[in-house]
Amino acid sequence: MARELVYTGFMSLDGVVDSPGGKAEGHRSGGWVMETPFVPEAYALKGEELEETSALMFGRRSYDAFAPFWPGSEDHAGYKDLPKYVLSTSLTEAELVEDWGPITILRSTEDVAKLKETEGGAIFIHGSAELARRLADADLIDRYNLLVFPVLLGAGKGLFSREDQDKRTLALRDSATYSNGVAKLVYDVVR
Repeated sequence: MARELVYTGFMSLDGVVDSPGGKAEGHRSGGWVMETPFVPEAYALKGEELEETSALMFGRRSYDAFAPFWPGSEDHAGYKDLPKYVLSTSLTEAELVEDWGPITILRSTEDVAKLKETEGGAIFIHGSAELARRLADADLIDRYNLLVFPVLLGAGKGLFSREDQDKRTLALRDSATYSNGVAKLVYDVVR
């Protein structure tokens, strides 16, 4: 049985996933997650994911953004020793951070497909919208764990491709809404 590849992320109601915590990507509305009133139960999904995660996957830009902070972050301590995979054509071994568990560089979508066929549990993709679109276009994403925030941003990186393609059907696995307007939507890709 293939390993499950799960995209997890914060999304605006109009599908934007970039700059949820700040203006790192130059989005004028960056930090939109932090501007939503904090309700602890709205983030319970993140704790559930930690229990299920056997490895992490990033695109190059998300790796470069997370690698300086996550290894020493108490909020991300549970991920520290897990295997990490970075899909990049340009990242070198010398650029990898130390003290963050094993990190493997993958060079192609085909490498991701091969990884999915190995033994092990779910691999979670954090951030990495461009990587997620690329892997979804290759039919490699198995599930979406989304926290949808009650904001309309109008511009920014979207998670899903806007290219004309065959319809994909999703099955709702779990959902909840919270007093701050955030909605949890967990979808399985139907094959």
